[in-house]
Amino acid sequence: MSSHDFAYLSQATFLHCPQLGYAPAMPFGIAGIPYDGAVTNRPGARFGPQAIRSASRMLCDAIHPHFDTSPLGWLADAGDLALPNTSLGEMRAALMPHLHEMVQSRHMVWLGGDHSVTLPILRALRERHGVPLAVLHFDAHCDTWTSHFGEPSGHGTWMAEAIQENLVRADATVQIGIRSAGERSARAYVADQGGRVWTARELRGLDNTARLAPLLDDVRARMARAGNPPAYLTLDIDCLDPAFAPGTGTPEAGGLSTSQVMTIIEELAGLNWVGMDCVEVAPAYDHAELTSIAAATLIHTYLCGQIHRRQSA
Repeated sequence: MSSHDFAYLSQATFLHCPQLGYAPAMPFGIAGIPYDGAVTNRPGARFGPQAIRSASRMLCDAIHPHFDTSPLGWLADAGDLALPNTSLGEMRAALMPHLHEMVQSRHMVWLGGDHSVTLPILRALRERHGVPLAVLHFDAHCDTWTSHFGEPSGHGTWMAEAIQENLVRADATVQIGIRSAGERSARAYVADQGGRVWTARELRGLDNTARLAPLLDDVRARMARAGNPPAYLTLDIDCLDPAFAPGTGTPEAGGLSTSQVMTIIEELAGLNWVGMDCVEVAPAYDHAELTSIAAATLIHTYLCGQIHRRQSA
């Protein structure tokens, strides 16, 4: 099956925006990477892009209530990329040409898939911008293990790999929502390299802009000290508590609320963002589309923040 034309690839578009082939000049793009071959618990994130697009239809005219703008007229959808689905190395090799082409000409949002897809995205963006990126990483898991269940690379190793490959600036890397069990060397890896880890415990009860100010100020200050480098937002949906996002492969109790994450994305919209991904949505474990609705809404918020930034420039 050399075409990799799998039955689960989605032909719908996010927010009913045009397909990229019909609107190649749009400055923002979205694409699905439906790969979940690197998961270590429950599979199913390959169906995430389809579920997120379906949930986005609930956003109607897509005018954001805070930014008062819509991605419609700015955004085109490339659909789900047809990739090998049985080998992480082959998937990444096949993905790279797509990444290089798409990031050259537009601001991209990527729909996972599991979190292993983020590493090749960072490689493409590092080459595109010529400097290591700043990263804002929402997750229940640190993703800094040196191996994961015997595999040298996967959805639990990519952050350590990105730092070691000089794809990202450790001092401008901030992790938010970390709470899973794990050895200290992994949990504190980003902090030991000069970044900041905001654990879910630290953020309990911080549910509005004023209470989140210490985190927001820390992120802004780190970006300023680093010279406001290109910044990338990677959002593992399991950063949310399972009450808000049960449909994921490795749920962890005690997580963030949807409103906390939305507030952070809204308040940090003015940073030098160059892209985003949302990963690990596994609809087979969802209830009442809670997870896919949260994912679609957070992506919508990010896009509207970036469009508002351009409109205000």
